[in-house]
Amino acid sequence: MKNILAAAAVFAAAGLPLGAAAQASGADMNAANNPLTPTIGANLQDQYVGRSYGLGDADSNAFLFRGTLPHKLFGMPQILRATMPVVTTADTPLPGGRYTGAGDLNLFDVFLFKAGGVELGIGPQLTLPTASRDQTGAGKWQGGLAAVAMAPQKWGLVGGLVTWQKSFAGDDRPGVDTAQLQPFFIYNLEQGWYVRSSATWNFNLKNGDYSIPVGAGAGKIWKMGGTTYNLFVEPQWTVAHQGDGQPKFQVFMGLNLQFPL
Repeated sequence: MKNILAAAAVFAAAGLPLGAAAQASGADMNAANNPLTPTIGANLQDQYVGRSYGLGDADSNAFLFRGTLPHKLFGMPQILRATMPVVTTADTPLPGGRYTGAGDLNLFDVFLFKAGGVELGIGPQLTLPTASRDQTGAGKWQGGLAAVAMAPQKWGLVGGLVTWQKSFAGDDRPGVDTAQLQPFFIYNLEQGWYVRSSATWNFNLKNGDYSIPVGAGAGKIWKMGGTTYNLFVEPQWTVAHQGDGQPKFQVFMGLNLQFPL
């Protein structure tokens, strides 16, 4: 699947036709890139790590099946997001080579608010130990919080996603206490094209390890039959880190679909 997404990104970048597509407006483009847009979504995303600190040229990969579902609870609008990864670990002498398997299922449900021109979402987060191998998951139940703030502009989007989670049950394995920050910067261009930076910063709160990458990529948005398609690729370089196993260089790519309610 990763190769299919990479090939699709190359075709889009080359300007080849993608079918009978309708032109995406600026509002369509902001809605397609805004994680707080209350629409049914299905995302096929891939995070390929080409090199990591302490691991040489050993690569790894995480393919993400991600979906969003708007709903209401207690009369309040919310968005439920589910992410199921398929993980391929780095091929290293320890702990025993390369493994591929299902990872841990992550869920968060954010309540939606507005404050002036800023859209906000905040709610609980839960990670289930669904990994098919010890090497592709933490083996722990984890709970925490997720918060999103997005400020749509005429030229695009700026905002961020912050998550925190800590383990509270599971296998007799090291505990988890992590935080992530994903800044969003989207600048809209003509004919559905845009440039983007959305690399996720990772922080291990137990041992102090962290990685801070910066991304620079591009994407293309179009509409067909009421469905919005968003194809993108974003190379990312780590500018600060602590600890072995942190990525030096990675590529985030994907195809996001939004369906009419």
